[in-house]
Amino acid sequence: MGTKLIPVFDIGNVFMDWNPMYLFRKLFESEEEARWFHETICTHGWNLEFDRGKPYFQGISEKIAEYPKYWREIEAFDSRWMEMTRRLFPSTIAVHDELIALGHKTYAITNFSAEKWRLVLPQWSFLQKFDGIVVSGIDRLVKPDPAIFELFLARFGLRAKDCVFVDDNANNVGVARNLGFETVHLTDPLTLRSDLIALGFDLKPNG
Repeated sequence: MGTKLIPVFDIGNVFMDWNPMYLFRKLFESEEEARWFHETICTHGWNLEFDRGKPYFQGISEKIAEYPKYWREIEAFDSRWMEMTRRLFPSTIAVHDELIALGHKTYAITNFSAEKWRLVLPQWSFLQKFDGIVVSGIDRLVKPDPAIFELFLARFGLRAKDCVFVDDNANNVGVARNLGFETVHLTDPLTLRSDLIALGFDLKPNG
C-alpha cells in the first residue's frame, strides 16, 4: 500500500475534460464570437454561482433578461450542459481504481452545481467509488475558499497533513497547501500516476 497519505481529488479537468468552449463553438460561427460570449456573457464567474448553489432556472432567467438577444445560447448553457464535457480521462480513472484496489480510501472536493451533480452521478460510475465527496453546490461553498477544505476535514474526520489534494487549479492547490495538505498541481492527467508514485503510492509505473 506504500504511503498512508489519503488521496483527495478535484473532479473537473482531473477526471473529465470540461470546457464551456466545447459547447460555445457549436453555437457560433466563429471562434471569435464564441470566445466573446464566454468572456462577456456566460463567464467563469457566472458559472461559479451555480457551483455555489444558485439554481439554474434563476441564473439563466437573469442572464436572458440582461442579454435577450442571446436567449438561445444562454439557455443552451443549461439544456446542453453535457456537451461541455468532451471526454472522461481513462488514465485518471485507472489510477483511481488501482488506488482503491490497493486499499486506499479516496475522497473528492469539487466545484459542481447540485443540479448537474445529480445528472452525472448515475452516468459516471467512477464517482460512485469515492468514500466521500464534498460538492460545492450542495454545501454552498466553492474552492478556493478555505472553508470548503475545512468542512471536508471536519465531515470525514481527517487531518490535512494526512491528505494529498490533487487539482488542476493553482489557486485551489495553494490554499490546500497553506492549510497543511500535501498537494499535486495537475497540469496533465497523464502525469497523475507518476506524481503519486513520487509521493510514495505503490502504483504500477506504467499502469
